Amino acid sequence: MMTDPVADMLTRIRNANAIRQGKVTMPASKLRVAIANVLVEEGFVTSLEVLEGEPQSTLKLSLKYGPDGERLIRAIDRVSKPGCRRYTSVKELPKVLRGLGIFILSTPKGVVSDRKARELNVGGEVLCKVY
Repeated sequence: MMTDPVADMLTRIRNANAIRQGKVTMPASKLRVAIANVLVEEGFVTSLEVLEGEPQSTLKLSLKYGPDGERLIRAIDRVSKPGCRRYTSVKELPKVLRGLGIFILSTPKGVVSDRKARELNVGGEVLCKVY
């Protein structure tokens, strides 16, 4: 039984990125698809595809690498954990590597990056940090 599906998703991406794999698959959920959409919008992942299936759909991500094969995702870490949730207001939201990385937040207006949260002027639960 999996207790933290977001941590499982991040670990799958981290492991695939470590061996420079082009694609990574995982069970799909609304939250995982929303996080993947943010990664695509911010340019860390090339594309995502949801493959319908029984009993559960599958999420397929195409990881993005630089022209010489360098990794664009240097680190992807879980911030808010099931045992210790982390919440922040938009005023207290720091920048990751002076704007080179992102926080992914779950807000009342959906799952968004820290840049979008500042535009929307909303805070929320900090799910993960990507840089």
